[in-house]
Amino acid sequence: MQLYEKNYFCINFNKVIKISEHVSQIILRSPFLIEALAEGLVNVSSLARKIHPEVEQAVGKSINNGAIIQAINRMDTGELMNLDRNMRQFFNKMTDISVRSGLLDYTFLNSETLLTKQVDLLKAISKKAKVFYSFSQGVSETTIVVSENMGTELEEIFQSEKMLVKEKDLSSISLMLPAGNQFVYGLYYYILKELALNGINLVEMISTSNEYTIVVGNKDLDKAFSLLMSLKHR
Repeated sequence: MQLYEKNYFCINFNKVIKISEHVSQIILRSPFLIEALAEGLVNVSSLARKIHPEVEQAVGKSINNGAIIQAINRMDTGELMNLDRNMRQFFNKMTDISVRSGLLDYTFLNSETLLTKQVDLLKAISKKAKVFYSFSQGVSETTIVVSENMGTELEEIFQSEKMLVKEKDLSSISLMLPAGNQFVYGLYYYILKELALNGINLVEMISTSNEYTIVVGNKDLDKAFSLLMSLKHR
């Protein structure tokens, strides 16, 4: 009888460990859940019910919701805060933040002649100094962000194209990110979360390997710049 009880508890202990490992893997892949749990904003019972099917599939057997709740409650707080700590260290290495004002944002319907017009625009831009220019081509639309001093010339070049949107009174903020940023998961979430929580609307986002640019309305520029600067000094 004693041997049976000992084996019984040993089997259940191993089962709890296995459940805990799978619960941790599921939660740690989501920055949203990590942050919400660390700040006590999540109903643990509801979260357990939500991930219950996935945990059961990973474990390979039927389990009760209480085991998942227990696994969530036992997660190490330091583990939950690890993402935030890593992000702070990452942004401390950020080399530069630059601002450009006086921008226009155009969106055109894609056409067979649109690329030719872009070539003409680039030729015009090459004759002027320090002009901001960015374009993004989607499946059916193309967006061009350009300095205001090119607005009239752009509209003349693209006058035969179908303009869908034009936005003015815009500015850009560019972050020079440390090398290797493409391997840091949750990076853009960390930036966008700060802007969203403070009611800042993004008009455009532009990224290259080590540079991330947001375009905002002039009314949001000061607040957005202060928030992004604060990421570097936390």
